[in-house]
Amino acid sequence: MAARRSLHEKLLRIKMLLLDVDGVLTDGGLYYSAEGVEMKRFHAHDGFGAVRAKEHGLLLGIISGRSTPIVDARARVLQITDVYQGTMDKVQPMRELQKKYGLQDEEFAFIGDELFDIPLLDLVGFSAGPQNARPEVKEVVDYVTKARGGDGAVREVIDLIMAHQSHSRRGS
Repeated sequence: MAARRSLHEKLLRIKMLLLDVDGVLTDGGLYYSAEGVEMKRFHAHDGFGAVRAKEHGLLLGIISGRSTPIVDARARVLQITDVYQGTMDKVQPMRELQKKYGLQDEEFAFIGDELFDIPLLDLVGFSAGPQNARPEVKEVVDYVTKARGGDGAVREVIDLIMAHQSHSRRGS
């Protein structure tokens, strides 16, 4: 019960959710056409979750180790303006967002799936990894989603944050 309360307390503090792309917003596959054009598969549930999160007042940001115009296009559709690409050091963009929005470490959540995500996962107030995250990531996060990356994992975390925050607002 104490662990559940601890998770609840962490979720209550979240004001900004940071998202990795490959393996989190997508299934992690790198798809190329015969002409060498890169493609990514995003899930509509995650997109609608992002819309709901913004309506709830949750800030969203993207931090990706790779850089591709596909991510910029998806961010535009989801109206996510804080997008950092091509950075393996994911802590630095979070620090920039921290200054921009005046947030504390514990007010950030991050969903990551790969080893280089661990420094940021260890820093934020609430950390999550999709079902198909690396085992090392699953060992350090607060929550492992039932859904796989690119298959509703982001929506699951958004729903979890919103449920805890909405329940607390109704109860007060």
